[in-house]
Amino acid sequence: MQAIDPVVLKETKYIALWSLVFSAIMQAVFLVIGRWDYTVILGNLLGYAAIVLNYFGIGLTVQKALEKEEKDAKQTMKLSNTVRMLFLFCVAVIGVTVPVFHMVAALVPLLFPRIAIALRMIGNKKDQTEEGEHEQ
Repeated sequence: MQAIDPVVLKETKYIALWSLVFSAIMQAVFLVIGRWDYTVILGNLLGYAAIVLNYFGIGLTVQKALEKEEKDAKQTMKLSNTVRMLFLFCVAVIGVTVPVFHMVAALVPLLFPRIAIALRMIGNKKDQTEEGEHEQ
């Protein structure tokens, strides 16, 4: 087994940290609206674990694909995407059908990586704009 690339770990930690922040916010919202119970935390944990594992899987797949020929790399990425989407679908079904998980709390975390990535993109654009202003 090959070593995990530091970039894969760094990016997974980024997603895990921001998703944890968003999870805490979601927990607070449930508490404020008076809808918090143990199913909320269990649903949140299910969704959180799924997205962190999914994102780590993306990183590992990209790492492996970079070592292959283009055709094999495309097949590896395609297969990985299919398996990961099936995994997320199964997690969503479990979150919706198993009563110990709050449906919303299980599904909402599946959106957290997209939000974290969007925030990073906004931050990068802002940094690039500020660098451009300083150079002039």
